Amino acid sequence: MIPRLDAAALAAGDAEALAQMRIAAEDVGFATVHNTAFTSARMGFVLAAYRAFFALPVEIKDQVNMAKTGSNRGWGAPKSEQVDPNANPDYKEVFDCGYTLPDGDMRVALPVYAPNHWPDRPAGFEAVIRAYYTDALDVARGILRGIAMSIGADADFFDDKFDCPMALLRGNYYPPRPDWAGDKDFGIAAHTDYGCLTLLATDGQPGLEVQPRGQTGWMPVQAPPGEFIINFGEMLEMWTEGRVVATLHRVRGGTDERISVPLFFNPNVETNVAPVGSDGLIRAGDHLSRRYAETYVHLQKR
Repeated sequence: MIPRLDAAALAAGDAEALAQMRIAAEDVGFATVHNTAFTSARMGFVLAAYRAFFALPVEIKDQVNMAKTGSNRGWGAPKSEQVDPNANPDYKEVFDCGYTLPDGDMRVALPVYAPNHWPDRPAGFEAVIRAYYTDALDVARGILRGIAMSIGADADFFDDKFDCPMALLRGNYYPPRPDWAGDKDFGIAAHTDYGCLTLLATDGQPGLEVQPRGQTGWMPVQAPPGEFIINFGEMLEMWTEGRVVATLHRVRGGTDERISVPLFFNPNVETNVAPVGSDGLIRAGDHLSRRYAETYVHLQKR
């Protein structure tokens, strides 16, 4: 059973909400979240912006092709990612953007803070996605405070570690499953997320499947526009010495197209994400850079 969390109750430290978050974090690795600042109408507007972008001719999208920009910013064509080395490259398309550093910040040279690349079309796309990005960060921060409280830490434990986050916002376009797709072809193959917290909005279409710990089968997970699916990544599992779990998930694809919008919410580049209380040093930026290099096809070829 995947917990359904009330974001407002979680932020208020409600005991039942924190108990459900503890189950999500320690046992399941996934939850759905409702009662945030986002309405279904607002999410419909965001989803429509991504849908309009992905519907553009390839030659227009290619102007911001991340294989040309050399980072994980801009458009990723089908088969530009391979999250599972034992499967074929994923057949989805993506559009990635990230955190904008203040003027003069020397970290701008780091790949995890690469400049964004915005298309000229569709009209208004950049403004819509930037506004969503800013507000989604606030939702993610509130959820992270709930995670902290649920596992017995101070509510503000993560706050100063996420004031300049390596937060990547992605639009995913999953076409109907192609006729040529075989057993090794996926919209996105089985994987665990690389970072800390993923805040996922969807158009409500089915497609996401989760493999609970200790099981071999796959469980569908859905949330309507205006609600979110959350899950936890490898970095948070490592940071909490396995107390918070990162769970395998995938999108095989079905008969209908699907749009999803994950925000990968990760800490500042220099944050030490080695197990709390240990003498180890694992820089968050090093972990993400290594995992990106293993995933993005254009980075593998370097």
